[in-house]
Amino acid sequence: MHLGYDFSYSHMAGRWRMPGAWPGHIFPDIEMFEEMARIAERGMLDLIFSGDGTGVPDTWRGNRDAAVEWGVNWPRQDLNPIAVAMSRVTRHIGFGLTYSSTFMHPYYTARLMNSLDHLTRGRIAMNLVTSTRRSDAANFGFDELMEHGARYDRMEEFTDVCRALWDSAEPDAMLWDRATGRVGDPRKIHDVHHHGQFFKVDGPLNTPPSPQGRPVLIQAGGSPRGIRASAYVADHVFGADMALPLQIRQRKALDEALVALGRDPEKVGILWQTPMVVAETRGEAVARLDQLMQALPDEAVGAYLSYNSGYDFSRLPERFSLRELHQEIIASQASPMGFLHELSEKVGAATELTRAEFFEHGRREAINYDTTMAGTAAEIADRLEEAFEATGSRGGFMLGHTVSMPLDLIGIADLLVPELQRRGRFRTEYTGRTLRENLLES
Repeated sequence: MHLGYDFSYSHMAGRWRMPGAWPGHIFPDIEMFEEMARIAERGMLDLIFSGDGTGVPDTWRGNRDAAVEWGVNWPRQDLNPIAVAMSRVTRHIGFGLTYSSTFMHPYYTARLMNSLDHLTRGRIAMNLVTSTRRSDAANFGFDELMEHGARYDRMEEFTDVCRALWDSAEPDAMLWDRATGRVGDPRKIHDVHHHGQFFKVDGPLNTPPSPQGRPVLIQAGGSPRGIRASAYVADHVFGADMALPLQIRQRKALDEALVALGRDPEKVGILWQTPMVVAETRGEAVARLDQLMQALPDEAVGAYLSYNSGYDFSRLPERFSLRELHQEIIASQASPMGFLHELSEKVGAATELTRAEFFEHGRREAINYDTTMAGTAAEIADRLEEAFEATGSRGGFMLGHTVSMPLDLIGIADLLVPELQRRGRFRTEYTGRTLRENLLES
């Protein structure tokens, strides 16, 4: 198995004030992140990962008040300097950073990732996302969200341009010959000349070739169009924390999409998002998870759900069917995947719910209650093995959405990892020099 740690929400949704959460530190104290990196590397994890967003959630009731008051997907920091700081106190673990192909330009992003790959000595991954959040779009000059399919068309072209730019300098293009003074070989630097639907880039990239050649690419599409994009873009796919039958279905759909593109499904893993709390006893783990049920008021739950889907759930009638809601969300160009899709699978698309019932489901979603594994290291290892084998024994898990940091990461490093090592399911040492070597070639 490969294991990552997702710290995206470690200071949000009430987690920042849970017992065991960074005593003496407040986000974004860099010492928090440096200590997290040290713990994760002690557990020999593949990478530390974070999602990101550039807007303040304002979908709920058309304003940002609830998000600001209760810390819903806010505040955030630019992850670039944070990754560099974490890399300076570690030697092996990788760092996954999130960028939106809907808003960013591929030349800037390719150049930035190349620079970060040098600074971390080959330990960078880029998680590409298509953006469904209006508050993010407004900060980049968009009046409306781009149509769902067009967002993925743009992502695929974005990836084409980045790959061409990363390849515009051959691996041995740099000379740095002190005797002659020659810096690079002009024959090994190439133009790109990309003129596409969304981008026009001549190139080449004006940076030395990076230690990995290209950063590791991660993508998390879950809709049929998104899965096709994942097959086109990703070295490893980031899979949602959904029920095992849905994960099996996505693995099958991804394999079919990979084969259609001429790619080998055996070489593309899925890192399944896996919220967890591991403790010495099951009772202790469950008690820690239960603390989160009281962490958020209703309006914070509404702000969370609305932001992640791009649809204002404060508009819900007193009673409605999930199918009707699904159709309205699609019509508004918001995302029909994620929570609503999983709830429809769970209770049936034709099911009618009251507002109160919907938000009770939503509360459990906001804290990942139903999908969080809470138990001893042996119990969690059993479930990871089951999911790993059922989804093709390729990839692994993106652990995270824990109750509190650093206490729960310490549990992963000191309890879960030794159990997986005992079973022969996880590395006992880093064998590669770069993230690509450790994550994709080992």
